[in-house]
Amino acid sequence: MTQVNLKPEIGVGFKPEHFGDIQENQPDLSFFEVHAENYMGDGGPPHAMLRALDENYDLSVHGVGLSIGSDGPLDRPHLMRLKKIVDRYNPKLVSEHLAWSSHDTERNMLFLNDLLPIPYTQRTLNRVVDHVDEIQETLGRTLMMENPSTYVAFSETEMDEISFITEMQKRTGCKLILDVNNVHISANNQKLDAYDYLDRFPLHAVGEIHLAGHATDTDDDEQPLLIDSHDRQVAPPVWDLYRYVVKKAGLRPTLIEWDNDVPDWPTLYAEAVAARDTMLAQVGEPTHALA
Repeated sequence: MTQVNLKPEIGVGFKPEHFGDIQENQPDLSFFEVHAENYMGDGGPPHAMLRALDENYDLSVHGVGLSIGSDGPLDRPHLMRLKKIVDRYNPKLVSEHLAWSSHDTERNMLFLNDLLPIPYTQRTLNRVVDHVDEIQETLGRTLMMENPSTYVAFSETEMDEISFITEMQKRTGCKLILDVNNVHISANNQKLDAYDYLDRFPLHAVGEIHLAGHATDTDDDEQPLLIDSHDRQVAPPVWDLYRYVVKKAGLRPTLIEWDNDVPDWPTLYAEAVAARDTMLAQVGEPTHALA
């Protein structure tokens, strides 16, 4: 019987300013995530860097512009641009957000520079399921959907977020991204129990975990309001939630997101190393027995 070590898969969001450091140091990472919308041109330096990364690492393509929760139909030209990237690089993972960011008016398409929450209703669920099915059929592969960070709840909500996500996953067969920072933000802002949320989350469908930093503000009642800023190190309460998830779910690919006030490469890489060490501390040095 042979014992094979199963290595934790750790990645970071790729930023062009880190390309030189990555090429020189060849860091011990499994994958890099890129935002699809940054690579929808045909060539140039962005694709030259992406091709170089693709030679040594897996790629994860994360979309932010399909507006899957929108009331209207998907933007087919945008979806086809995403398909072109997926066909070109054959990334290990393709993902999007459970949110909306565009609205089709009678005159033109209105684009909003944010990922906005959706009401958790049966009507919205049916629409999101249709959109996920359309994306998966067009791309010819399974999509991963990310849980949102939320600040308010809709009055017309008919189910909670976990029920919505669970039913969406069952009906589409999609995989899920569990953004632990988003869980912490939403739980704080809406006075929910983050650990109860994780206990009910369909962990069997999680294909990737996200970790990021957040900013702290106050609302109109002078209560703490957390903002999904991705502009600093992962906060201690988020690390605690991550430990809890790893204990329950085991090894899962984990991504460090840092999209604003981007630090130097050693600082970002140190967060990835911390994620790897945290994962191993919860599961030990995992091995798999092969007959």
